Amino acid sequence: MEVLDWIILVGTLCSIVGFGVWKTKASNDVNDYVKGGSNAKWWTIGLSVMATQASAITFLSTPGQAFHDGMGFVQFYFGLPLAMIVICTVFIPIYHKLKVYTAYELLENRFDLKTRTLTAILFLIQRGLAAGITIFAPSIILSAVLGWDLRTLNVLIGVLVIIYTVTGGTKAVSVTQKQQMFVIMIGMFFAFFFIMGSLPANVGFGEALKIAGANEKLNILNFDWDPKNRYTFWSGITGGFFLALAYFGTDQSQVQRYLSGKSVRESQMGLVFNGILKIPMQFFILLVGVMVFVFYQYNPSPLNFNPAATEAVKASDFAEDYSVLEQEHQKLEQDKRMAQNDYSAALELKDYNTIEQAKLNMVAVNKKERENRDAAKLIIEQADTVVETNDKDYVFIHFILNNLPMGLIGLLLAVILSAAMSSTASELNALGTITALDLYKRNTKGTHDEKHYVNASKLFTLVWGIIAILIACVANLFDNLIQLVNIIGSIFYGNVLGIFLLAFFIKYVKGNAVFIAALVTQAIVILGWSQDWMSYLWLNAFGCGLVIVLALLLEALDRMLSNPALGDE
Repeated sequence: MEVLDWIILVGTLCSIVGFGVWKTKASNDVNDYVKGGSNAKWWTIGLSVMATQASAITFLSTPGQAFHDGMGFVQFYFGLPLAMIVICTVFIPIYHKLKVYTAYELLENRFDLKTRTLTAILFLIQRGLAAGITIFAPSIILSAVLGWDLRTLNVLIGVLVIIYTVTGGTKAVSVTQKQQMFVIMIGMFFAFFFIMGSLPANVGFGEALKIAGANEKLNILNFDWDPKNRYTFWSGITGGFFLALAYFGTDQSQVQRYLSGKSVRESQMGLVFNGILKIPMQFFILLVGVMVFVFYQYNPSPLNFNPAATEAVKASDFAEDYSVLEQEHQKLEQDKRMAQNDYSAALELKDYNTIEQAKLNMVAVNKKERENRDAAKLIIEQADTVVETNDKDYVFIHFILNNLPMGLIGLLLAVILSAAMSSTASELNALGTITALDLYKRNTKGTHDEKHYVNASKLFTLVWGIIAILIACVANLFDNLIQLVNIIGSIFYGNVLGIFLLAFFIKYVKGNAVFIAALVTQAIVILGWSQDWMSYLWLNAFGCGLVIVLALLLEALDRMLSNPALGDE
């Protein structure tokens, strides 16, 4: 990195933190601190909702996901617009009518305190883990690629977020997220146009898409009914719907964003804004990853994008075997460039048979390259069982650091760290609020003034910030970070969503039945995930349906035991 990159990176981050602290003065009022004074406009809500979901994992993992597996991941979001409609028509009016500070207040009003407390604890567990991962994701990748100390990066990101989140609460999170989304989208557009400008002169956008399509990177729709297939149209429209409904409707990190709305209409418009733009945004990020794939058809790439894995294997007894694969990789890259040139020439000739033959040759070379990469991963696993062999999360950052011009590198790194800060800030804000209002305030005796609970929220936000940093420092890299966050959510979200749907629509079910059903459901869902019963996306629908069915059965059983005459009829 050059001096200009450092200036852009540090300047961007410091301006975001400074603006958040300056714009939102400390408040002694719970409504101001937790709900931002309830005066947010719809565009602020929409951008804040998008920024909360779009963590650094999105901008590191998603392009790598597309590089390896194509555009199919976009199906994950197909259920989101439908979820936005349900939340706008059902959830938001109820939350505003009851004037709640947290989503879980509603559960005490409808059921009882123990159900509210249990649901809040389930949220704290999954969101606390996710907060650590959103810090850890950019830290481990930047550490591996730049050589920066991992724990120092964890602490740096965590402390920057804590400063303005503790100081200004919800309003600080919302005003900084508008800046962060601006930085994020500007950076991604710059990356996209740089890729297009770096391709050979005779390769335009249309031809780049043909190259990607020939290598099955543009297969967006998959109508396979196999429940173990992660990304299909059906899993997205069902499992994705339930995940989005639970995340945006019951997760306090999102609910707190639109509870700050000036009115029901402002909150609804903010979510509609998110629902309209989210899929195109994810599509564009995936498209950037596909264009990175096309870029590496003409430019050299490493055998494995994770530099730590390469370093580990070269320092082991398998160094010679790996060197042989690297030589084969270099040869395949030459063959790949020749195949690309032949395909481009065939397209200009516009002869069908020539185009098909060139296409087959190009696909065959890419297949050999994938096989060579897979063989390299096996050798890395033998050399070091700890180091991460799956390099999806390293593809985009490698491209940034090794190909972008001075200044743009700093901007893209600012994008990654801004995204980490925006999502982490929302999570810490929600974690502090839930702990202060749903656990501390409702489960301790005595009355206190508004200032006391504001200070409690700040203290718990600080505590959760420290916990998130500690989780980040002990976390291990998973198959793909964006999948890990969604897996954690899917284990808990379905159960929580089912509890809320019982509260909204099935009025005769009481708190005891829901409480027991929730405990049993959570145990079964965790067991199902550990035994790989189904793709994690289906866990959302499974958990939601299971807690509703169990609660209905338990309520019916309780009524029969309370009134035996019912069972004799």
